[in-house]
Amino acid sequence: MNLRGVFAAGVAATAVLTAGGVVASALNDLPQDARPVQDTTAELNRQSTPPAQAAAPQESAPEAAPAPAAPVAIPTPTPPTVVVADAPEEDDEAEEEAPVEEKAAVKAEETGTPGRRQRRRVAIVEAVDKITAQRMRFEVEVGGRPVRFQRTLIFSARACEVSAPDEQVEDAIAYLDVTIQPRGMLQAAEPRQIFRGWMFASSPGVSGLQHPIYDAWVVGCKA
Repeated sequence: MNLRGVFAAGVAATAVLTAGGVVASALNDLPQDARPVQDTTAELNRQSTPPAQAAAPQESAPEAAPAPAAPVAIPTPTPPTVVVADAPEEDDEAEEEAPVEEKAAVKAEETGTPGRRQRRRVAIVEAVDKITAQRMRFEVEVGGRPVRFQRTLIFSARACEVSAPDEQVEDAIAYLDVTIQPRGMLQAAEPRQIFRGWMFASSPGVSGLQHPIYDAWVVGCKA
């Protein structure tokens, strides 16, 4: 094989590898069909409890002396004489000139540092078709491939996190992008965005997707 044949073979191999990379990238951007999951909401939004501390050993009460048989007279103490001395004015001025930063630092130490929310890898979304009454709970990977529901709705997750252990309400929060693109038409329509923002599992009626045909809300986050 001469030099020209080797060069042609190298160019052909490079073209094949480049075409394969472009096709793989295009397939990864295409949405996949939603698959139902069976995870319960309580298990998804369960907070991680801190480890239990060992119970402190209990000490027995000391034995008291027996009560006397006859009453004991207690003498009335004389009130002590209190002498009030004038405080130096310099101390009062020094207390007034105490820096405000020190007081703020002491207050911050007393309140404590709040807990941090835990990031999760998968968002659990539930959607319903109000015409056919079809309902499905499916997974959407954060930063992964979009998921299509009912051949029309496309879900993309940007973030998903659960509430911190010190918060009063167990909740899951997800940032979702929802677009609509009908399939099965002669000419493919451009996807149209109908929702973008945070969804809260504790308030689906306030933060969920409200559409004339579809409703969708986040159920929880999964590691």
